Parts: sequence; C-alpha cells; structure tokens
Amino acid sequence: MNNQQAKFILSGYRPGGQDAADAMFGDALSQAAADPVLGAWFAREQAHDRAVAAKLREIVPPAGLREAILAGARVSGAQPAPAARWQSWTPRLAMAAAIVVLIGAGAVAVWPRPMDAAESPLAKFAMLDARETSKHGGHGEEQKDLQADLSNNATHLSGDLPVDFAALAKTGCRTLDLGGKPVLEVCFKRNGKWFHCYVARCDDFPSLPAKQGAQFAENGAMGAATWADGVHRFVVASNTGVSAIRRLL
Repeated sequence: MNNQQAKFILSGYRPGGQDAADAMFGDALSQAAADPVLGAWFAREQAHDRAVAAKLREIVPPAGLREAILAGARVSGAQPAPAARWQSWTPRLAMAAAIVVLIGAGAVAVWPRPMDAAESPLAKFAMLDARETSKHGGHGEEQKDLQADLSNNATHLSGDLPVDFAALAKTGCRTLDLGGKPVLEVCFKRNGKWFHCYVARCDDFPSLPAKQGAQFAENGAMGAATWADGVHRFVVASNTGVSAIRRLL
C-alpha cells in the first residue's frame, strides 16, 4: 500500500475514533503512524473535520422553528392563504431551508454519512491498482476458468459468477491486501480492451452492504462498477471509462 492508497482509505475515517477497530482502516492507520508525511496529512485532515463538525454543532435553530415548519405544511395543504399572511411565513421558511441546506452540505463534505458502494475504499483501491498494468497476472486452472467466463461477451458480470475464493487464492490468482483482507484480481479482455475484476469476501468488509446492485464510480480516466451478491463483493475497473463497463453488466 502506498501513501496515495492510504489517503483514499483514511479519507473515510471519522474523527471521533469510531472506526479505530475497523480492520479496513488498520493498515492505513499503521502506515500513517510510521510515515511522518502521511501522519502529518492525516492529522490535518482529522483536525479540519473536527473543526467543521464543531461549527455545525453550534448552529442553533430559531425558537419555534419546528412549529413554523409544521404550520407552513398545514397552510400549503389548505386553500391559498392571503398574500400578506403568506409573506409573513416566507422569512421563517427560508431560514429553515437555509439551515437544512447548510447542515446537509456540511454532512456531505466532512461528517460521516452512509457510504455507498461506488465510494467505498474497495472501489477506489481497485481503480488505483488497475492503473498499474505491469503488476497484473496470475495462473492456475480456476483463474483461467474465471478469466474465460469474464472474457465471454455473453457473460453478464452482474449475474452469478462462478467464484471459489479459496481455490482462486490457493492456485495462483493474484492476491492483494486491503486493510489486512485479501482481494483477488483477474484481468480479462473484451472487444480488444482490458478490464480488471477484483473479488473480495463480503464478510471481510462488514461496513459495506453484503448485497447490492451495480453502482459506478469514476476517477479521472478510470471507471469502476461494484456490486455484491451476499457472499462476494466485485469491482470491475478499467481505463475505458464507465460507459464501457456498463455494457459488460
């Protein structure tokens, strides 16, 4: 794991320490502790997140805001109110909307929110690794069989793929490490273009949904699709972009 990969993983680490026991962050945290440059970056990121979160907690809604919103909802469901009465509600509702937008924007930017599959460290890790074409490879019958299925134009990747994780790892499938958990990688080719399929066990990444339909992510020229079937989590990454990956599903 290099520092760029560690930064991708640590960007999802919450400043309150709730993720300290999550194995997904283990190696990245260790690297930050051992590398002064990465450690300084991580300290700045955490301090920034804590500062913005503290500012958000200082926001105090105006007295009677809840009642004003509820009353406004009742008014909107009734007959149109006289113009003067409606105008009296406008500043209050505008204030309520502004607070909601501010808090929502802050949560998206710095405070933890539910992470969808396309934003997960696994998808980001796959897109980074797929750039390094010289590192890819593997051997073994199980790996060849899976590669043949992936290369078959009739195979829809988001369907049931024949994966025996233990056999693939044992017989020479390329194995990577993410947060101390194994991730297998198989290269395949469709219509003259290379793609990279990454397979992980759902149990190894409990913070991600165990079963989920395809979602997509982009990072510059790299694109990725990720999905989970309840047992395995898959990521397909390629520099062909998201459009080409969509056609595989």
